[in-house]
Parts: sequence; structure tokens; C-alpha cells
Amino acid sequence: MTKSNIYGFILSAALLITSISCARQEGLSVIPAPQSVEYHNGNFEVNPSTNIYTNMSKEGCMAFANYLEGTSLASHPFIDTPDESNTIILNLSNDSTFTSDEAYKLVIDKNKIVITARGEAGLFYGTQTILQMLDNGNGKTLKSITIEDTPRFPYRGMHLDVSRHFFDKEFVKKQLDAMAYFKMNRFHWHLTDGAGWRIEIKKYPRLTSFAAWRPFDNLQEWWVSGRTFCNQDDPRAVGGYYTQEDIREVVAYAAERHITIIPEIEMPGHSEEVLATYPELSCSGTPYVDADYCIGTEKTFEFLENVLLEVMDMFPSEYIHIGGDEAPKTSWEQCPRCQKRIADEGLSGVDELQSYMIHRIEKFLNDHGRKLIGWDEIIEGGLSPTATVMSWRGEEGGIKAVKAGNHAIMTPGKYCYLDAFQDAPKTQPMAIGGYLTLEKVYSYEPIPDSLSSEEAKLILGVQGNVWTEYMPTYEHTEYMIYPRILALAEVGWSPADKKDWNNFHSRALKAVKTLQAHGYNPFPLDKEIGDKPESFEPVKHLARDKKIIYAHPYSKQYSAAGEKTLVDGIRGGWMYNDDRWQGFIACDFDVTIDLGENTPIKEVTAEFMQLKGPYVWMPKQVIISVSSDGKNYDTLSTIDNDISPDEETLQFKNFGWQGTSKARYVRYQALSNGTPGGWLFTDEIIIR
Repeated sequence: MTKSNIYGFILSAALLITSISCARQEGLSVIPAPQSVEYHNGNFEVNPSTNIYTNMSKEGCMAFANYLEGTSLASHPFIDTPDESNTIILNLSNDSTFTSDEAYKLVIDKNKIVITARGEAGLFYGTQTILQMLDNGNGKTLKSITIEDTPRFPYRGMHLDVSRHFFDKEFVKKQLDAMAYFKMNRFHWHLTDGAGWRIEIKKYPRLTSFAAWRPFDNLQEWWVSGRTFCNQDDPRAVGGYYTQEDIREVVAYAAERHITIIPEIEMPGHSEEVLATYPELSCSGTPYVDADYCIGTEKTFEFLENVLLEVMDMFPSEYIHIGGDEAPKTSWEQCPRCQKRIADEGLSGVDELQSYMIHRIEKFLNDHGRKLIGWDEIIEGGLSPTATVMSWRGEEGGIKAVKAGNHAIMTPGKYCYLDAFQDAPKTQPMAIGGYLTLEKVYSYEPIPDSLSSEEAKLILGVQGNVWTEYMPTYEHTEYMIYPRILALAEVGWSPADKKDWNNFHSRALKAVKTLQAHGYNPFPLDKEIGDKPESFEPVKHLARDKKIIYAHPYSKQYSAAGEKTLVDGIRGGWMYNDDRWQGFIACDFDVTIDLGENTPIKEVTAEFMQLKGPYVWMPKQVIISVSSDGKNYDTLSTIDNDISPDEETLQFKNFGWQGTSKARYVRYQALSNGTPGGWLFTDEIIIR
């Protein structure tokens, strides 16, 4: 590098640092944060005589005009010739400095606003920045400013499950409006699942006259009462579906906002609603028995291909999502047709049978000019070179996919599942479990450290998932989405080194008020309580850092800090997924702590939690015993649980002993309540 280049580099870096500093000082309240900001003297006043000029295509101009209806720029007409004053100019340019069709440059001076981009999406996103500036100001005055902005990732998505609870097309459009406002560009529409089929397929009308309706208003009641469906004209029928006209209307609405809708049609699992309607597609041939399609019969592929033909006719998206997650596969093990398919195709077992199905459906999609995307289980049994993986069970699936040369979208439950509690659970509406604050969502980094720079390029982006088992109303659903989806919008758009939690938090507080003003029902961020008080300060006690022996292994899924977890002095927060609670599944909890020498003790205690939804239970009984030699134990206390397993709300309970004793070894046993698949969670064995 020459001396002049070094000086230029230093000057550019200084200007960038200054511009970022100015953005923070001036308080530009835009989400996601722009890449670079520079302020100038003066203001532009938006008034009734302000006009809009653009050199976009006729179609693009019409779409833009349609979109502006209902925004603060709605009353400003388009003109054919750009004025030098009092004009908003949307300028498509061949400028090679733009690296993406979504990138834009925004310049505001006292005479005009100019947004320049190489693609219409870039002009659109520049307009969103203006709209946010107007909403967060006085609605008329815009500071003179230069913004140069481009997204970090090409995929910035939100998923919505409409199977568990049906939401009409107007609600979906409303969420698309918010997504566009915060520069998100992919809407993953979860249209089918075991709880209901939501898209009209003309070749199979009973999918919407029967499989879209349940004889229970409450999903949890339906779940424990046989999970049956009913005809649409049944007086008890609850549910709904989108006609093909509805779908096309929503797809067009999204396109005007530069959002691509990716439909999901679940297979092979999560298909109870289809198999109740067309049982000949199941292994048993009987309704309400199987969850997976029978892969041994050609009828299954005929059905799926016919469905996908109609789906592709409605959705122009490059990707079609086929689910692929959580297939039990148990019916395949006993099914003669599936076993014959395994033998005929030379497959090693049911995992490869699923892979066979995925590959076959993928070829069908490829033959029709589309690409397959699925949850990370599609890796099991072998992943094809062209499939894209959506990594939800942590990041491992995404890492494995990109190391194999496939694209991946990161959506790990720990950071991206918006069905978790977002504040102190007893202050919140019912949720499925987990504790996911706005700050934790914002902390997510989609590129794992283990990837090389070339592998990192295969990470397409990030997505927030809205699963609606416990979201029966529109208001509840929006409460769970906002403002957490805003954090993912910034994670997906803004440079990683630009992230600043305190700055984002202040902008999110304003965004919540804007959302409320526009008729949304976000979580009131200004009233956030925060994590469990005990979790903030380490606790000192006799067992700290002492040797601990496990009679039964803890779950790898909830290992927390491993073998030091229960003696590290760190208490858990509101929920089991915070890497401080350690989980034990389908077994008793039984540990022995070696204090190193005979020690006077007066208290032994541990806290457990219960949350019925995710099968987290209190122990049936706790037994605390001590020994001086590690062989002969005396029982100090036996404590029975008095909290009903039917209790729906989150519960915490300390099981402990107080008294006087002396021992080297302390054994703490917590007996499982015997529920199949049930969990026990604790965070610390405290000995004083």
C-alpha cells in the first residue's frame, strides 16, 4: 500500500467513525441501523406541495404508488419531471458501487430528497428509512443527511404458523406491512401441519372442507381429546383456510413490498390432518393412527406432486419449503410397503427412506424450476447438493450443511423462536416455554466461529419463527412477535460490528410506540421486568467447585456448563433454556457431592421448576442423605412434591433440608414423576 493510499485509508476510516458517532449523537431512530450515516446542516420540510419523481418501470411505479397508500407519503403525487426543489426523487441507477439490488443511497438536503439504487428494492428500502424518520420525528421535518446502506444478508425472514391457529389474510397483510417497514424480505408461510390444512387445493377439496376444521375452540383441549377433525358445516367447526384467490392476493401484496413468500407444505411428518382425510396415504390405512405419509406407496407421491403443482402455480418463489422435521418414522419400521421400498432401493433404514422421499420431491421441484428448502432433519440419511437447510435445532444443521457445500438459513430455537416467554413468565400470557428476551435475540450472531470465510458465504441469513400453539388471538400473536422480530431485522441487515445493544434498545422503545400508533399490539418494552433476581449474583456455599458424581447423565441438549453446573454458584433464570439450568430426561436425578472432608452442615437445598407444556415437571419426591465414608448413608429428609402435574402455569419450588449434621458426602436424589418424555431441571445444589 502506498503512502497516499495509507493516508486515504486512515481518512476514510476516520470519516466512517465520525459518521457512526454522529448517528449516535443525533439519535437517528431507524431499525435496522444503516451502514453509514453523515449529518449536514439544514432540514427538508415535507409539505402538501412535495412531489415524487421516479424513473422506475411502469409496473414498479404502480406497485410503489399502491404501497404508499396509507403511509405518511400517501398524498404526494408522482410527477414526470424531477424538480430541483421540494421533490422526493427515486432514481434507478447503473452505478457499479451498489453491490446489491437492495442497497441504496439516501441524500436529504434543504431542497430535495434523493434515493439512488440499482434495483427497485433499494429505492423501496430507502423510502422505509424516510418513513421511519418521519414517524419518529414530527411527521414533516427531516434532517439533512447522507446514508449509504446495504443489507448484510440476502435472506431476512419471519415464519408464521397458521395451522395451529388460523389467521385471516388481512392479519397476514398487516404483518407484511411491518416486515417491509423494518426491511425484512422473506415470509415463510407455514400452511399445513397436523393441526390443520390451510390452503385450497382444487384436486383435493376435502383438505379444506374437512382437514381445516376442528370440533374444539381450544387447541389444548383438542390435543387431549382425540385430535379429530370435522366438516366445515359442523356447528362446532373452528378453523379456516385461504382460497387460491386469497393466496394470490397476499402474494401480490407481498411483492409490492419486496417480500417473497415461501410456502411450507409439511412432509413426511406432521401430516395427521391429511392422513385423517385420506387414510390410504398412511401405512395403516386407518384415520387418526399415523403421523407420517407412507413412503412405500406411489399414491403418496401422486398426491404430493399434485398438491405441489397447484402450490407452485400460486407461489412464484424460487424456494418451496417441505418441512421434513420431527418425523417419527415408527410406522415405516412395521409397514411392508415401506420395508419393500427400503429393500428395492438398497436403503439402510428409515433415515435413508426419508432421504429417498426428500430427494425424489426435490427432483420434482427442480424439474419445475424450483428449489427445495427444509428443516435440518432433511440432512438425516444424506443431503442432496441443491437443497437448502433451515437450521432450527441449534446451529449444527446449518454448519453441517455449509461444510457440505449447501446453503443454510439460521433460525436456532435458542435465539429465533418467538413463542418463548419474553419477560418474567408469571407476568406474561401463556407460552410454550423457554425464555427469550429482546436482548438475547439481538445478541445472536448467524455466522458460527467454526466456519471459514468461504463457508460463511453459504449462510443466506436469519429467520424468526412464530409457532402459534399458545397464540389463539391476533393480539397475543403480535405481542409475541414485536419487538423481538425487530432485533432479527437488525441482525440480518446491519453489519455485525455496528451492533450496539443500548443504542438499539432506545430505538426499539420508540419503535414500540410507532407500532402501537399503527394499530399493533407489541410487548410493552418500557415495562420489562427482566430475569429472575437470583440469577444475577453468584451464591457462595460449601459445595462450590467441589467434586460431583452423577448416577445418571444429564441431557446433552441441556447440559449447561457440564459437570460443574450444579456447584458453580450460578443460579438459573426464569427458564430452562438459559444455559444455567441442567436437564434430565426420562430418568431420576441422582448426584453425590464430595466436600473433601467431614464438614458441619446445616442446610441442603435445590430448586426445581415445572411447566406443563414442554413436559418439565417437579420431582415426585426428593431424598437427601449424607455419609462420612461414601458407602454408608443416613437419610436426612424425604420431601414429597405437593404441586399438581396438571398445574398449567410456571412453578418453582425449593426441596431442601435444614438441621444439624456432619458429613463429607452429600447425596441428592430427585425422583421423576414417571411421565414419559418428562424432564427434571435444577440449577444448583446449595450446601451451607
